[in-house]
Formats: sequence, structure tokens, C-alpha cells
Amino acid sequence: MQNESWAPEAIDTTVPSVARMYDYYLGGSDNYESDRVACEELLKQVPSTKVLAVNNRRFLQRVVRMLAGEYGIRQFIDHGSGLPTQDNVHQVAQAIDPSSRVVYVDNDPIVLAHGRALLNENDRTAVIQADMRDTDGIFGHEETVRLIDFSQPVAALFVSVLHCIPDESDPAGLVRRVAERLAPGSFLVVCQLVSDRPEIRKFVTDFMAEATENHWGRVREEHEVTTFLHGLEVLEPGLVEVSTWRPDNDLAPVQQTDEWLEWGGVARLG
Repeated sequence: MQNESWAPEAIDTTVPSVARMYDYYLGGSDNYESDRVACEELLKQVPSTKVLAVNNRRFLQRVVRMLAGEYGIRQFIDHGSGLPTQDNVHQVAQAIDPSSRVVYVDNDPIVLAHGRALLNENDRTAVIQADMRDTDGIFGHEETVRLIDFSQPVAALFVSVLHCIPDESDPAGLVRRVAERLAPGSFLVVCQLVSDRPEIRKFVTDFMAEATENHWGRVREEHEVTTFLHGLEVLEPGLVEVSTWRPDNDLAPVQQTDEWLEWGGVARLG
């Protein structure tokens, strides 16, 4: 676990970060006491949260492996990437083709610091600090310009991050803005936290908004996630609970409880 004194000066480690909470659930060490306390409190009310985080990470890895291996995608922009862990996007993609290029985007300065330290010897990968809603800033960033050729297909990833965007920031509009900038043959990957239980949606939304000082959006319903990919060709099996999206085999772990789910899938741009 991180020593609080390590953090960059501008970081208030007493305020939980979604990226560091996710790191804690995945068994990482790049988190602080405030993150761990928030995670444990959340688990009391929503006990499937840790398993959900693990299944979400496995979904990301399967998606990248499929896009790189079956569709020949060699460019990835990972919005709200979080802290580096094992089998990151660039590791999965570059295992298939070492020329694959990845831009990670996150607004947490600790993600930037850790990511650059990890990736400083990989010139086909970059980490940029930006708000994922700032499409102009992300696409125009010098590292994005260096690595991504927008005349060729790109996979834009929004994996377990759209619930961090409030309704007034229009998450569906964000996905559409990104899609409009991508070449035909590109892909969008989306998933977010959903629940069909109003009390769970309210508890988690209120808890996370308070814990993160409003760096949070909303737990939504399945039909709302469908609007993120409206009008696009959604690959089989469609939008589903992510542990059931093209599992590696029949023994792959699935979500055991349903108080909330990660719901999403992959769409191709014509």
C-alpha cells in the first residue's frame, strides 16, 4: 500500500479516487487509506463489487485481444484507463503485434506519474492527463498526434468509466463525439455500472458522489447504456453483463450476484 507521503503535492490523499479504488479491488498497491476505507464501506452494501471489478478487467482484456487478433486493430485510446496493472491494453495488443499503439487517458495525477514510470521505455504507448470529456484536448494532444493515425481504424475504449460522468455532461454525447472523429472500421467499447434496483442505484450514486467529492456520475439502467451505441453495429452477443461477453471458456467466472452489474459491449463503425 502506498505511503501517503509519496503522492504528488497537489493530491489530497484523504479524498478517495475512483482509479485508486479500482486498483484496490484488483489487488493493487497504488491506493491510500481513504480509498481502502471507501472500498470496504461499499462492499458492505454491494458485496459483489470486488468480483465485478475483476470480471470487468477480464472483459477489457478479451475485447482488446479480439480487436487486435481478429480485426487487426493496432491503435487504441483508453479513456479513463486507471492505474497500470497486469495485462494492460498495450501488453495484450502488443503481444499480438508489437507495433500496436496505445494512448491511456486519465485525470488522476497519480495515474500519470505511475503510468509514465511504467511506460517510459515503450515508445508506442503514452499516458496523458486529461478529462475524458475533453475530446478536442485528447485528440489534439501531442502524444495522441504522435501515436494515432486517425485515417486508420482506432478502438476507443470507455470501460467502466461512463458511470463517472454526470447526466449534465451527456455521456452518450461524449461517445458520439468520439465516434464522429474515427475512421470507418473503428470500434467503440463501452460498459458501465447498472442496476435494476432503485435503492442500489441511489445508494451507490450518493455514496460515491460524497466519497469522491462529486467526481462521479450515476449508476444507470441497462436501457440507458443502449443509447450510448444507438445506430451502430453492435457485435454479438450484443450488450450483456460483461462476464458473459465471449468468455474464454465454459469455466470462466461469471457474476454470481445481481445487485449491480457491469453492462456493455462492442460496436463497429461503418
